[in-house]
Amino acid sequence: MKILLDELMDKKNLTIRQVSILTGVPKSTVSDIVSRGRIPRLDTMELLAKGLKVRITDLFESDYK
Repeated sequence: MKILLDELMDKKNLTIRQVSILTGVPKSTVSDIVSRGRIPRLDTMELLAKGLKVRITDLFESDYK
């Protein structure tokens, strides 16, 4: 599974700090996801999707359909 948060941030022209403010997810967590490829927990994915106004499925890419 690949997390697409960095691509979404580029598309929306958002910084890690802005994503953190919009979603309520700590900057360190956002940074770990973007920089280190950390796979977030489902509740974190929900916060990201809600705060960024996207579907949760827009945040990841998977080989499984």
